[in-house]
Formats: sequence, C-alpha cells, structure tokens
Amino acid sequence: MNKRLLLVEDEEHLAFTLEFNLQEEGYAVDVASSLGQARALMRTPYDLIVLDVMLPDGNGVAFCASLRAQGDHTPILMLTAKGTSDDIVTGLDAGADDYMTKPFALQELLGRIAAMLRRRHWDLDSELAPSTSKENLFVFGDFVVDFDAHEVRQDDRVLDVTELELRLLRFFIDNQNKAIARQTLLSEVWHVSGANNTRTVDNFLVRLRRLFEQDPARPAHFLTVRGIGYRFVPNPEQH
Repeated sequence: MNKRLLLVEDEEHLAFTLEFNLQEEGYAVDVASSLGQARALMRTPYDLIVLDVMLPDGNGVAFCASLRAQGDHTPILMLTAKGTSDDIVTGLDAGADDYMTKPFALQELLGRIAAMLRRRHWDLDSELAPSTSKENLFVFGDFVVDFDAHEVRQDDRVLDVTELELRLLRFFIDNQNKAIARQTLLSEVWHVSGANNTRTVDNFLVRLRRLFEQDPARPAHFLTVRGIGYRFVPNPEQH
C-alpha cells in the first residue's frame, strides 16, 4: 500500500509542485491549505506530515505541539522560511522530527521524506521485537535513556524527545568519546547524503544541548570538535 502523506501548505504554486512530485514518487498525497483543513483530513491516519509553519489560520509550530500533546506521534517534517537556529530549535522543541528551510532543493526534500519513512518503519519493527532492556538502557549524568520505552528520564521527569533525536543520541552513545564528522551523522542518522547542508546537524546539537547540558553555552557532554563535527562524552570527569 502506498504511504499516505499530508501536505499542509498554503502557497498554491509550491503545494502543486510538491504534490505532483510526491505523487510521482509513489505516495498518496492529500493537501491542506490551512490548519482547519488539516484537522479535518486527519480523522484518518497518515504516515507522515509535511507542515508549513506560517499558515492563514495559525502557526504550524503550535499545531505540531498540540498533536504531540494529544499523543499523536506521526512523523512531521516542518517547512519554515525562518532559518535561524532559534526558529528551528523552537520547531524541534514542539516535536517536529525534521525541518527544512525555504527555499530548498526538491531532491533533498524527497530524500528526507524517504529517510523519515524508513526510520518510522524500523521504529515500528523494533517495538515488535523482543526487548533487550539491559543493552538498550544507558545512564549518563542524571539522565536515563531507555531505548525500549523510547523515552529519556531525568529524575522523575520524562523529557520530550523525538524519534530522530533518540536515533541521534543512540549513534552518539554507540560512538562515545569519538570525534564524529557532521557528514557521517547526516549519512548514518538522517540517511541522506553527507553532501547536504550540515547545518541540519548543528541545529539538532543545539536542541540536544538544551535538553542535556547544565549550561548549553558551555557543554560538558556534547562537544564541538573544530573542523570535524562533534564528540559525545558521557563522563566528562574522566577526560
């Protein structure tokens, strides 16, 4: 069965172009030009939502946050004309799984969507697989990462993390204390070409630092390796 996508975009020309190309890729696509239309269409489930931020009847970030608050974990790729780190991290904080800044390359958008759907398929498969809790439980600082439960706890508080953030965290944990290139993270976590804009990685690291660092401006766990990328250090006192 074709994957069902909901495209929420009020720019008519862009919506037409995206709908046509997504259908050419084999997806079944519904288009909404407003949040009201999107809510009506979402009475039946979708495999992925492509969501514009600025819409005539509201803000896509707030809409995303409301879906997450309702327990809806449909993957969301957010489109935004605001490309600052703060704007993008705000979208990630709301629960978006990925983002793209307008204008964007069509092939990169298609690649991101395909990668998100693959990740979604793997995540659903992993939920059906036998649990290996000891292997999938990781503790650093005052955080407990439970990959079986798909959650992160700090003391008695459950942090809001997306599936993509968990996947990125898992890659860092599996490669702890190693310098990892941005291009490697793009190819291994996002499953898109390392030639794509590495700013994607930088903005997700801003988000991880806000979640896990006591002082995000002076990180102890998620370190920048100048000229290369990043290093995850679970026990800074040992370095």
